[in-house]
Amino acid sequence: MTIQITINGNPCSSEAGESVLTIARREGVEIPAFCHDETLAPYGACRMCLVDVVSGPKKGVTTACTLQAMDGLEIITDTPEILRLRKVLLELYLAQAPKSKTIKALAAQHGIKKTRFAKKVHPEDPLQGQCILCGLCVRVCRDIMGAGAISYIGRGQFTEINTPFYEENDACLGCGACAQVCPTQAIAFEDITGTRVMKSWSETKVPLKQCAACGNYFAPVPFTAYAYEKLDPAIRDEIRDLCPDCRRKEMTRKAILLRAEGVGR
Repeated sequence: MTIQITINGNPCSSEAGESVLTIARREGVEIPAFCHDETLAPYGACRMCLVDVVSGPKKGVTTACTLQAMDGLEIITDTPEILRLRKVLLELYLAQAPKSKTIKALAAQHGIKKTRFAKKVHPEDPLQGQCILCGLCVRVCRDIMGAGAISYIGRGQFTEINTPFYEENDACLGCGACAQVCPTQAIAFEDITGTRVMKSWSETKVPLKQCAACGNYFAPVPFTAYAYEKLDPAIRDEIRDLCPDCRRKEMTRKAILLRAEGVGR
């Protein structure tokens, strides 16, 4: 059902129950957010998407990602109080992730160049002083990929994200989904001669699948097995062990042969 909500005085059409953050971005209203991804359920962990509800069942400051659209809802995204809260949050994130270019850039947009808060970053931090503990990597690994290879470790100011006991974890699929969703590009991995090394996750090593035709390594073995199990119909045996380029060539070759056979008849 289509309904009407108001963002910063402008009427917007949406579906009932749709995330206000999603609606705002669709309408060109920029609301910062670090812990939001459309593939995951709303979480509200980073608090950056705070908005002020001025008309609705529950007025006051809340997160746009968890706020669902309902007819007559009216919000403002940039009140003086909202901007003040965002600046405080950005100072906290500057302390948490002092090496993050993403955090520095957004902070600068809000006039923040330094932070009143302090946190010691270990020089050998596997997340390169860029992690803000938004939890997207943990959630995509657990909820989307079903691996659960990483999790929160410690409490309070000592909280970190890594593999259990900081040891290599064979539950890792090597898919790189964690790096894909990371808003601060804190997660690093590298492919080295047939092995994907998850540098951020205790140097966990995942074997890469080798193309049966060209010999190039093209995807992590456990992730390939996971993906093939999900395919319906199943991937054909003749292209199962081929890299994308060789697979495309083989399919093209077969299509040409089939066409030639049809012409021959």
